[in-house]
Formats: sequence, C-alpha cells, structure tokens
Amino acid sequence: MSSSNPPENTLTNALRDTLKGLHANPYPEVENPVGCKRRASVALILRVRPGYEAEPLKIGENDPGVSTIESLDRFFSQGWVQRGDPECVFIKRAARVGDRWTSHVALPGGKRVDKEDEDDKAVAVRETSEEIGLDLNSPHALFIGNLPERVVSTSFGRQPIMVLCPFVWLWTGSELPAFKLQPTEVASTHWVPLRVLLSPSARTHEYVDVSDRFAHRGSAFLKTIIRSILGKMRFSAIQLTPSESLYCSSTAEFFSPAEDQPPTPKGSLTSRFYNWYLGDHAGAAGHGRPLLLWGLTLGMLADFLDQLPPYNAVQLWSYPTFTSWDVRFIIDILTIPLKRRNQARLRNSGMKNETVIDSEVEAVSADNPWFIGGLSKGMEASKKGKNATRSYAVGILLEDYYAMARRGVWISAGARAVATILFVWYIVKRYRRRVLR
Repeated sequence: MSSSNPPENTLTNALRDTLKGLHANPYPEVENPVGCKRRASVALILRVRPGYEAEPLKIGENDPGVSTIESLDRFFSQGWVQRGDPECVFIKRAARVGDRWTSHVALPGGKRVDKEDEDDKAVAVRETSEEIGLDLNSPHALFIGNLPERVVSTSFGRQPIMVLCPFVWLWTGSELPAFKLQPTEVASTHWVPLRVLLSPSARTHEYVDVSDRFAHRGSAFLKTIIRSILGKMRFSAIQLTPSESLYCSSTAEFFSPAEDQPPTPKGSLTSRFYNWYLGDHAGAAGHGRPLLLWGLTLGMLADFLDQLPPYNAVQLWSYPTFTSWDVRFIIDILTIPLKRRNQARLRNSGMKNETVIDSEVEAVSADNPWFIGGLSKGMEASKKGKNATRSYAVGILLEDYYAMARRGVWISAGARAVATILFVWYIVKRYRRRVLR
C-alpha cells in the first residue's frame, strides 16, 4: 500500500515550476519578415506516466473556473504524479521522396492555413489532431504557454521561409486515448522520459551530408569532390529511448520485403574505408537506425530542457564540425579564442537571445548570413522571469562560430590542393629521373 505522503520527486517538482514560469512569462509573438507570409506551429505535449503502484486518479479534467497555476499545483500535488515519470511525445515523420525532413524526429505540428486557423495556437491543435489523433481541446489537456518563436530561412541564404511557433501542453489524466496516426505524415510516435533527454549517456551525434549546400547548383562531380574533402557534418543529438512507441503499419517503412533478403556484401576494402572516412558508419538506415533528436527540434527542446535539473543541457552540447580529421583539426585551432570568449560571455549570462536550430534551415541574420547549421538571432524575449536569461545559451556559444568554421573549410581545401599538387610534382619528378637513367 502506498503512503499518503509520497517522497519528493525533484524532476517532477522542477517540471511544475518550469511550467508555471512558462505560463506566467509568455514569450512575445514574432511577426513575419517582409515578403514572408508562412507560419508553422508545433506542440510540445507532456504527461506523467504513473508508476506500477499508481494511486487512483483524483484530479483529471481541468476545471475552467480554476487558474492554470492552481491547476498545476493541484495536479502535481497528487501522489501518483509525484511517483510518476514525466515524458514528452515525438513523432517520426513518414519517409517521402523530396522531403528535406523525411524520417526526421519532430514534434507534432505543421503549417498555418489562414482560412482554417484562428491563430498560431490553433494550428498546433489542428495539426496534432490530424497527425496523431490527439485532441488538445480535451478537458485533460492543460495549455501552458509558448516557447521562443523564431524566423527560419533557407540554408546559406537570407530568404525567410516561415515563422515557427512552439506551444506547450500538459496532459493531466493518468491515461491517454489511443493515437490514430496519419500514414502520409507520421511513421511512428514515441513517448520519451524527460530523464532520458537530460542524461549525458543519451548524448550522441547526427551526421549530415552538406555538400549540396556548398555547391547548390553544382554537378554531381563537384559535390563528390566537396564531400571527399569535408566528409559529413556532425551535429549534437540525443539518442531517444522511448517508454512507449506506436508504429503506423500502413507505411512503407514499417515492413519492407527487402529486409527479408540476404545482406548485401559490404564492398571492397577501399569503399569501406571511404564510407568510414565520410562518417557513413553513423548513418545506418531502416529499423536499425537509432531515433535521434537533433537540429531544429533539439533547438526548441533546448529552450525547455535547460530549465530542468541538473541544468547542464548546454554543457552536454558540442560544437558542429566535420568528420574529416584535417578539416576538424583546423576548425578547432581557429576557434579556440572564439570558444573561450563565448564561454566567458555565457558565464556572465544575460546576453543576446539566440538559439540553435536545424541544419536544414537558419534564422535570418543581417550581420552573418553564412550559417552552416543555423542560428536564430534578433528575437527579444520578455525580460520578466528566468526564461529571458536561460533560454539561449547555445546561441551565445555559437556567436561567430560558423563564419570561422567556414574559413576553416576553405583553408583545409586549399591545403589539400597544395598537398595534391606537390605530391603529383614529386611523382612526375621521380618518373622523369627513372626515364633519364
């Protein structure tokens, strides 16, 4: 039999305080830049998974006459909540040809349709219902507030493509209705404990081919040359360990007859070395590929996770770099003073409001348009509450980093070109000496 006074759950209580802070100190709405009309919204949906010996639910539906702060206090005061495990839900997008976000781990959400959506919050509600079948207008869904909005643009350009608006909900029931996944949009859903997202052991990297960003209109040969120089770009990621997953069995990637075939040969020693050199060893496909949270979605979650114990989400983050050892070495040397400066600025806190986003998109920035991974700048948050000083630490660390990294790429390419010319000259010289003999 459970005690009437459950032991204090540090993470659960920290989550309560964070949600109360988000509700009391909303972030300002970001207006669309000139020439950009598109907006999109996503939903960060939280719940507490009851333990094995959970008490019967006492408070589930939210009383409209009770404030959100009071509703949070009542919810988190329950014994089954204190003994439970806080979680949030992610979707894995369905595989689609030509979709830059195909098979990515993301939050439920999508684009705003002016004829259907009253506001940005309504977009998140509608898209969540369409994609996974969860009604955020339910009396069990407690709306908390928003996370920082941001303007995103195409990679290596200044053309804005949308404003992205994240919103937060807490499911206050001990049980959740069954999801209904949209096959064209969602391959699977995954509930992941917050303690997994906060754990150092879950930190890893995602490897991305960025050759097309350096040669957007170049030939396949040029992209191959760039890829051989750079390898792949490595981004911080979190390997997700779900407590509960649901797969859409009607999608092509759920079960492919090709997976029943004998494994194909690994190729020659040269091809295997080349794949290792590019970092392809970390890019396995299919069911064997781990669920990785990175890029745009990780950037949004970073605004949230850094407010939870042990408050070291930024310390676990690592700078984007490349898999080619010489490119990585030169970038490391070039950025030593910059990293020290930015770390000092971070210790002082209260700096610019910035946040990392996706490798596929970048925030509009007038003073530094050449981002590789993406950095959101210029969005001023409310000066009230702790969120104004704790939400953008990654952005402080990345200040001027991408410009220096890009310089390192060209230095590495030049060094390789010189080395290649010297090597060819040496071979030709030796050959001529042998012929003259």
